[in-house]
Amino acid sequence: MIRRLVILFLAPLSLCAVAALAQESPDALVKRVSEDVLASIRADKDLQAGNQAKVKELIESKLVPHFDFTRMTALAMGRNWRSATPEQQKQLTDQFRTLLVRTYSGALSNYRDNTIDYKPLKMNPGDNEVTVRTEVRRPSQSPVPIDYSMEKTADGWKAYDIIVAGVSLVTTYRDEFGDIIKTSGIDGLVKALGDKNRGPAPK
Repeated sequence: MIRRLVILFLAPLSLCAVAALAQESPDALVKRVSEDVLASIRADKDLQAGNQAKVKELIESKLVPHFDFTRMTALAMGRNWRSATPEQQKQLTDQFRTLLVRTYSGALSNYRDNTIDYKPLKMNPGDNEVTVRTEVRRPSQSPVPIDYSMEKTADGWKAYDIIVAGVSLVTTYRDEFGDIIKTSGIDGLVKALGDKNRGPAPK
């Protein structure tokens, strides 16, 4: 469910919009990007048909700029992150980013009929981390709550975790990563992620 619904966070980001994005509130960002990506899906028959070239282009240009993949990887690694060298950390971040992009690339075309409710943001002046809460409504199915853990950075607000129906994206991978590290070490995890990324795209 996480891999399918996180696509709703995609958003267009042109180079000329970076300055404006830095001033955008986290809830406004989530609403803007969610509605924009839904409109893009509804308007593009190639995306609806699952054209992989277009899907990859969309994700790379519109998903990636809104996530802090380094922090996501560190959280997924837990205490093992501190044991990794800077080069290992970079390799892990690159491989985890690739894994997430490939995982979500098959999910984009199925969401043109979704609508999203945006919950009031609870945020105090000066907060640098917030949770943006939404609820995705799907035809003939129960609504799904999706929460975005977000941090304020020099480039605007970025997500570092997504919680779908109470399940954290980051912690979903933590046990798997920990088990691989126990048996094969950090280099073994880098290799395992690389092997997975070279294999068939996740369904």
